[in-house]
Amino acid sequence: MLKRGIQKWDLVFLIINSVIGAGIFALPAKVFALSGVYSIFSFLVCALVMMVLILVFAEVSSRFEQTGGPYLYVLKAFGSVPAFVIGWLLMLTRLFSYATLINLMVLYLSFFSETFNQPEVRIGIILLITALITFINWIGVKNTARISNILTVAKLFPLAVFIVVGLFFIDFDLVEPGPIPTWTDFSASTLLLIFAFGGFEAGLVNSGEIVNPKKNLPFGLITAAAIIAGFYIMIQIVSIGTLPSLATSDKPLADAATGFMGWYGGMFITVGAVISIMGTLNVQILSGSRLSFALSLEDQLPKIFGKIHPRFATPFVSIAFFASLVAFVAIVWGFMSSLAVSVISRLILYGMVSAALIKLRKTQPEGNHFKVPFGNYLAIGGIAATIWLLSGSKMEEVWDTVLWTGLGLVIFGIHSIVKNISK
Repeated sequence: MLKRGIQKWDLVFLIINSVIGAGIFALPAKVFALSGVYSIFSFLVCALVMMVLILVFAEVSSRFEQTGGPYLYVLKAFGSVPAFVIGWLLMLTRLFSYATLINLMVLYLSFFSETFNQPEVRIGIILLITALITFINWIGVKNTARISNILTVAKLFPLAVFIVVGLFFIDFDLVEPGPIPTWTDFSASTLLLIFAFGGFEAGLVNSGEIVNPKKNLPFGLITAAAIIAGFYIMIQIVSIGTLPSLATSDKPLADAATGFMGWYGGMFITVGAVISIMGTLNVQILSGSRLSFALSLEDQLPKIFGKIHPRFATPFVSIAFFASLVAFVAIVWGFMSSLAVSVISRLILYGMVSAALIKLRKTQPEGNHFKVPFGNYLAIGGIAATIWLLSGSKMEEVWDTVLWTGLGLVIFGIHSIVKNISK
């Protein structure tokens, strides 16, 4: 059995850690390039959409105590094949989020030296950091939770300094409304922000290791979401008001901080970005490795993935497998290509869990769980929002996601055939 070592505030920090990663250190520039000053409204709209989804997840998650998160919710609502697809997509979000984050970490490290842009140095950093995080996860969830808490505080501090100091240097000419963006550009900028706001579902995968999950999961989700939204909106306002070249910046927060605090300000934010990314990478391996573990418990992957370490009580085979996979994907895929697959996979997952709420309210109306007011309407709103955001995706990005999902179904089919033959 896995140990329940994640307390209430550990969970809040875990969710913040999984959401505030590299996205907020890069996306302010990319969404500004699409929507200009109106990107602030993109942040507000995305925050509203994510709050609706988080309320949906708060109710659905409170119905379960086992490891698996969204995979388990869809399994109970719609059966094994849709659940496997969601479990696979959830694993893809972890894989491609990890690749996006660690590649952006290398980009931020180039603030100190261009040496970090050399291919062999980049590969070496990816392997070294992945090995370190794998070891931390291998030796126990309590150690992972402690490190997550430390890294959360360490990542919020430089962001808070960036906001507080930056507010005194805002050039209000830079935040004056300009041309209104097209609906397509506004939708595309909001779609990109799903990467920055998403990731909260990672904390739900570890329900089997959370103390009193039926009570603590809704608290953790809603508390973390409010903190994250406040930070993000203020960061975008400061970025727009202090960095005239925001649209073309690769390291917008570091460049903005250099502008109003000098080189040491840029260094401070760069170090904060690296710490922030490290924290999120830690959560990606923590949650991603539990997915193959959960799938094996339902006999949808080989039983070997369900093996638990006799001393540390961690799913060590799943950890080793997932860590190897993320290292490979991170080396092969770059920042933007990884981001697109991660965002599309995440949106499909959000839509399916919203549908699961409607189904579970019909099939399991009673129970001692958190009940969100107007839950069915919120779920319908969540489905509509995900369809709108998916409509902003490029066809090649959708096709990449379909190919990866097809690969998962092939693995599922092979395992099912082998399982039936061996009976």
